[in-house]
Amino acid sequence: MKRALVLSAVLLPICTPPAFGQAPVLSITALCKARSADARILRSTTGQSLANCEHDEEAAKQQLNTLWASTSVTIRNRCRSEARSLGTTSYLDLVTCIQMADEIKADSKKKTSKE
Repeated sequence: MKRALVLSAVLLPICTPPAFGQAPVLSITALCKARSADARILRSTTGQSLANCEHDEEAAKQQLNTLWASTSVTIRNRCRSEARSLGTTSYLDLVTCIQMADEIKADSKKKTSKE
């Protein structure tokens, strides 16, 4: 039951569309607790304390807030959808997805300009 509450706290903000043009708002504490609970259930180690997880997610949140407005709606929606399909969304997941999309776009432009 406790796990269900934590997961709903993590997933609820994902299901609620953010205000136009604003990055999603996630519960960092709930996300990190859910990761820790999952690691305990799987009897694996996250390799990261709750405090470190929260620190990393907070840093990623700041980075995402910078990237979000300059990222196309198509990429934002794709990244949100991909993260949601994994079962949880984190700021780190979203930042990584956007960065990868930017790299692919840059590589594509380089190949086009060489031809």
